[in-house]
Parts: sequence; structure tokens; C-alpha cells
Amino acid sequence: MSDLAIRTAGLTKRFGAQTAVDGLDLAVPRGSVFGFLGPNGSGKTTTIRMLLGLIRPSGGESHVLGERMPASGDTVLPRVGALVEGPAFSPFLTGEQNLRRFDAADRHSDPRTRATRVAAALDRVGLGHAARKKAHAYSLGMKQRLGLANALLMPRELLVLDEPTNGLDPQGTREVRALIRSFAADGTTVFVSSHLLAEVEQLCSHVGVMSGGRLVAQGTLEDFRRTGAHPRVRVKTPQTDAAAAVLARLGVAAVARDAASDRDAVTGILPPDGPAPEAIVAALVAAGVPVRGFEVVGESLEQRFVELTGEGFDVVA
Repeated sequence: MSDLAIRTAGLTKRFGAQTAVDGLDLAVPRGSVFGFLGPNGSGKTTTIRMLLGLIRPSGGESHVLGERMPASGDTVLPRVGALVEGPAFSPFLTGEQNLRRFDAADRHSDPRTRATRVAAALDRVGLGHAARKKAHAYSLGMKQRLGLANALLMPRELLVLDEPTNGLDPQGTREVRALIRSFAADGTTVFVSSHLLAEVEQLCSHVGVMSGGRLVAQGTLEDFRRTGAHPRVRVKTPQTDAAAAVLARLGVAAVARDAASDRDAVTGILPPDGPAPEAIVAALVAAGVPVRGFEVVGESLEQRFVELTGEGFDVVA
């Protein structure tokens, strides 16, 4: 068995003269929660559609759960649960009736166990109490959870979730986040497409970043943070000019005062061969600079993204 739940090689999709996905080489380890990052229009949803066999690639290949797609869709897709571009339900059917309808449309499902599986899926996502409520009366968060319940009607090795918290309020976001964590705890590989950095940082073990249809980085979340710009040091002191002079003498680059709301602090970027943090503190004290606070700030996921793509990002949870 492959140790990758998803693997692509040179995966490409063109729409006329536009290349939506360009030479994608993706590697999603089994058992991971993989955050597929990128701003809207970067090629995330097109990639997901190709992985699920909803559209054919223009070039390259993809393997899902160790099998070639879309050729092996009949054997792969029953093992994959998906929530793509938000759930769509019949508004005047209940949550339970909607799930029964979707399950009946799945030729791999067993009608003899349908009632049991629908009830279990609703309970799993916390909608057992609302099973007989009409879907039009569901909140957006409840509809997202109902979509997840639909993805769980059969045992799944892989869940593919496209923007699962899109448009949710903070409470709905927390509910969906908790559900995704529970799926991962059960050993399911979860592939989460998102443009919300806060979600990825709280949920994911691995990350890949799309920009302009190309994959610009992938790896573990920790490696992703460590690779890139150098960490910054921040000194809190009433003598910012003296602190800046000491930092400059030590080779700490790009020294700058903090915002006006925090005038008694100065920051600088550590070079690769820069002094150890304790040596910086010792030099400040030796120079008579009163140090009221000192920290080394690693690179955030947002900073790493901007460094890779030069684009801003939505960081609202």
C-alpha cells in the first residue's frame, strides 16, 4: 500500500488559452490533515475536481488511495467522502430525508442499513436532534455539518473538503473544526482546501500552497514555517535608539521601531550567521540598555505565504 493518500505528477488543466492548474506534483501522506492553501482563483477547486474525476486533466496524472484516477473511479470513490463548493439540499425535505435521498443515489450503498447509517452520520455531526427539521430551517453551520454527514454515510479512508468553514460564524467554524479533528483522530486522511490561514494553522499537519495554478511549496506545517525568512528579535526598552545601535553593531539587519502604539520596542531580523539571542541580551545589558522584554519571533504562516507568492491572504477565523 502506498504511504500517500494523494499523489499527482505534472497534473495540468487548461480551459482554452487559460491554464488553471500547471504541472502539479502533489504528495499527501496517509493519516495527515493536509491544508491546501491559496487565494480564490489559484486552482484549488479545479485540482479537487480532477482528483475526484469530475473533470479530466489536460495532462499529467493523479493517484488517489494508490489507484489511478479517473480510470479507477469505481473502486476509489466509494472510499472517498467529499464536500465540494458547499452542500446543496432540498429545502423542504428534512435533514434525514435529504441524507436518505443521497444514499439511495449511491449504487454502492446497502438499502438494508440505510436508516442505521443515516442516523449514525447525523449523530456524528451533532444533528441527531434536528434530523426531522426541514433543511431550509438549518443555519449555515448546520448545513455544513449536514454536508459532512453526507460524506460519512459510508466508511471513508479519505475526506476531501473544499472550504468547509466558508461563510460560517465563529460558532459554526468551531463546530466544523472539531469535527475535522475527530475524523483525523479516527485515522482518516483529511484534505482541506482553504484560504483561511487561521484554520490551517489550527488543524493541519501538512500544507501545500497554490499560486497562479502552480504549487509553490508543500511539506509539514512546522517545516513550512521554518523554511524561509529569518526570525526576528524584538526588544522592549525605553532606549530604542541605543538598542537599535547595539543590534546594528551585532549585524542584526533591518532594525526598525515598532508602531506608534508601542514606541518602547525595536525589532530586527537575525541573519543566518547572527548572534545567539542570549548574546544579544548580554550585549544590550553591557551597553547599559534597560531590557524590559525580549523575544525571538518565528515566521508566521502568513509571512511565509507572502514571501512565496507576494500576495495578501485572508486571515480571519
